Amino acid sequence: MRIQSSATTASPIAVTAPREESGGLGTLQAALGVVAFSLTFPSTAWGLESFGPWSLVAVRGVLAAVVAGGCLLALRVRLPARRHLAGLAVVAAGVVLGFPMLTTLALETSTTAHAAVVVGLLPLTTAVFSALRTGVRPSRRFWLAAVAGAAAVIAFTLAQSGGTLTVADGFLFAALLVCAAGYTEGGRLARVMPGWQVIGWALVLCLPLSLPAAALALAYEPVHLTGHGIAGLLWVALGSQFLGLVVWYRGMAAIGVPRASQLQLAQPLLTLVWSALLLGERFTAAAPLTAVAVLVCIAVTQRS
Repeated sequence: MRIQSSATTASPIAVTAPREESGGLGTLQAALGVVAFSLTFPSTAWGLESFGPWSLVAVRGVLAAVVAGGCLLALRVRLPARRHLAGLAVVAAGVVLGFPMLTTLALETSTTAHAAVVVGLLPLTTAVFSALRTGVRPSRRFWLAAVAGAAAVIAFTLAQSGGTLTVADGFLFAALLVCAAGYTEGGRLARVMPGWQVIGWALVLCLPLSLPAAALALAYEPVHLTGHGIAGLLWVALGSQFLGLVVWYRGMAAIGVPRASQLQLAQPLLTLVWSALLLGERFTAAAPLTAVAVLVCIAVTQRS
């Protein structure tokens, strides 16, 4: 369970070529991560019933860091090697701070259904970041299927918003960029240390920022505790911010960042279902048609 010593280095093959025997388990782990992430937006909407946007993001970071830090201490995990600190900083900035803050701001004026389909561009964005960062070059069929899936998501988004983009969309597109960078770097690090340690150390690195930010935000933003608000906070802190990322990074390490990222094409559609069940939101008949198109694209990318 401990991080490898600084004397151990991963070869290019180890970083970019997942083992075949771990493919099935890796796909399952990545899929579980997607299910956890699909509940993030509805849970955030619940959390905003009790907390302000800055309070919600800061408190979720503190709670997740406390749990992660406790696990690291209990298992006596060594401090990460110096060469990994830059990568962990990217994970922290993108996944722990940037994405939660930007999407929470977007959800103040956007429905969870609309936000979910915009973030449906994350798989393609992550695949591009991965290709640039790791040098992995997926096949042409992979890229065609990924672009087709992204095009289906964009068409659905524009249809839902009447063909125009909003300020919330600006926040969401910025969230795509920082999250894709964090996913790519986290997937790379998960090849040389356990996935739970990647997100665990990233959360702990953010604690000096998230703890005072939580105290300050709670002092200025009103808090009205409700069952939904508490449940939403607990899920985004422990389910999305920690446990979901643990299985997600393990899955990416096993099957590769590009392939795992395309499983997230199903995330917007899962979020639509949760939004209808948990928030009472409604979506048009275009949703099931988009679902079929996206699932076909997922099947192609997984076979490419």
